[in-house]
Amino acid sequence: MINRVHRFHGYGSLARVYRRSSAARGSGVSVRFAARSAGQPARAAVVVSKKVSKSAVTRNRIRRRIYEAVRVQWQPAAPVDLIFTVFDGQLAELPTGQLHQEVANLLQKAGQTGIE
Repeated sequence: MINRVHRFHGYGSLARVYRRSSAARGSGVSVRFAARSAGQPARAAVVVSKKVSKSAVTRNRIRRRIYEAVRVQWQPAAPVDLIFTVFDGQLAELPTGQLHQEVANLLQKAGQTGIE
């Protein structure tokens, strides 16, 4: 899990990012990103709807796996908001290496640098 400082708090903050963000799409997951004002921490969120899986266990598994991939790969260079939206339930069974590569590709498209 990423640090509490780098997580979203409250619905209004997500709505603001959805209104004024750009998007990059991968296979099974997309990322929306928007710049923040200087001096504020970068933040990330993962959204998995019930359309992906009716099971809360599966949705939470996907969410935890993506948060872990973001934690390992993401080094915020500038204040930015990232929202990862999952639209494929197969991410729950995707091998870890492929999932991390998918997240790294999305971070690169969003202008954020990964470790790899």
